[in-house]
Amino acid sequence: VRVTPRAGSDSIEGVRDGVLLVRVGAAPANGAANAALTRLLAGALGIPPSWIRIAVGAAGRRKVIAIEDIPAAVIEARWPGLGV
Repeated sequence: VRVTPRAGSDSIEGVRDGVLLVRVGAAPANGAANAALTRLLAGALGIPPSWIRIAVGAAGRRKVIAIEDIPAAVIEARWPGLGV
């Protein structure tokens, strides 16, 4: 996932080169952007935010997200080209 913090609103922009592009309105301070990212992805997938964790890159714009209890095929169907 590539996250752009301090955007005008929270949105999932799509997939480019196998990377999910996400914008969040929150600033990166105190983990607010990470929390917004987790809530946004959870809402898009219809799962609880607790099922999502940032496995790599919590302090950067590029992150690896781990999602529990949901098949990779469901994620790939939601965002084709992601390469899960």
